[in-house]
Amino acid sequence: MRRVVITGMGAITPVGLNVDASWSAVRSGRPNFTPLDEKTAAMGVRYAGQVQDFDPIAAGIPKKEARRYDRYIQFAQAAADEAVSMSGFTPGEDDPFRLGVMIGSGIGGFHTFKDEHIKYLEKGASRVSVFFIPMLITNMASGCVAIKYGFKGQNFATVSACASGAHAIGEAFRAIKHGYLDCALAGGSEACVDEFALAGFNNMGALSRSEDPLRLSIPFDKERGGFVMSEGSGVLFLEEYEHARRRGAKIYAEIIGYGATCDAHHITAPSPDGEGAAEAMRLAIQEGAVTPADIGYINAHGTATPANDACETSAIHMLFGEHAGDIAVSSTKSVTGHMLGAAGAVEAIFTAKALCESIAPPTAGYRVPDPECDLDYVTEGARPISGLRCALSNAFGFGGQNAALCLAKVEEA
Repeated sequence: MRRVVITGMGAITPVGLNVDASWSAVRSGRPNFTPLDEKTAAMGVRYAGQVQDFDPIAAGIPKKEARRYDRYIQFAQAAADEAVSMSGFTPGEDDPFRLGVMIGSGIGGFHTFKDEHIKYLEKGASRVSVFFIPMLITNMASGCVAIKYGFKGQNFATVSACASGAHAIGEAFRAIKHGYLDCALAGGSEACVDEFALAGFNNMGALSRSEDPLRLSIPFDKERGGFVMSEGSGVLFLEEYEHARRRGAKIYAEIIGYGATCDAHHITAPSPDGEGAAEAMRLAIQEGAVTPADIGYINAHGTATPANDACETSAIHMLFGEHAGDIAVSSTKSVTGHMLGAAGAVEAIFTAKALCESIAPPTAGYRVPDPECDLDYVTEGARPISGLRCALSNAFGFGGQNAALCLAKVEEA
């Protein structure tokens, strides 16, 4: 079995248009939630995590392509470009059928769907764009990235709600580990901050209605009331270890394990006992050939919904037992909000950065302890962790989807 390492990362988030800016905000606990319009505020939802000042042309996407890309595709392309640039990889020097792309999304081209439907109702069928379907479908971010770089290996989109990005990384990891690919761009992208989508999430009671910008996304806090809907993308350049060494690439972290399970419980609510989430983490640790005691940090799914945070806490207790209280656990959604299908990918990047710098980012905004959430949530600010070697990144989604990635600092063979 081959080793799989991260040699490039790219991120577009509500707190930064690249990895460094996004990580700096997360590490410092600085959210950037922006107010919504009066119509949305009338529903009781006043803020969202919106990507600010993103210009696809300035990001390097040709004007012609930018017009034909939904916003979620634009985000994915920009994040992939950063990941490739950081990796130092030169397309065209490898067998293209050994290079893959797996970029997931929970919803896909939401803005395109809404805009073209309105056009259809107001102007008729003949006015619907010929690019409607390519802009809409969920696999097109993965397809467009492959077209740009000429990657002809495995290419698909994982669609598993808020676990989509993590599942994409996990499946790319397995493809490289088992010899089907040598390199892959993998991650997630989402762009559906819109009053229509917000209405749907709000009516099911999932969104934060706080009027205090500092108390909007407060995972594990007793006063939490829901997540802040956000948008963005995260893409990793994954590479077989020896392949990376041969070309002298800088290695940021290693993916050593991946676990995927299903609660098989409810269409939106997590299983109260946390069994599925615990098993996903156990499988990731087992594949990584490490023990629960080796895990020093967990980037939690931590959505700030009452059910998720309590269930995830239970899952960590179930798996780690007495060691659970010794692990630094934080939710970076306290800063970024919930990027849905992109969340697991962006948070895997933050987990890699945590390992690189031996630091646990904080759960920002936490004030009121909850007896049901009794772990160490890094509430005092970013915390240095001496000897941090292994970490988990969790991502869970509607439908009971659970994904866990186990990352480690690189150790030479």
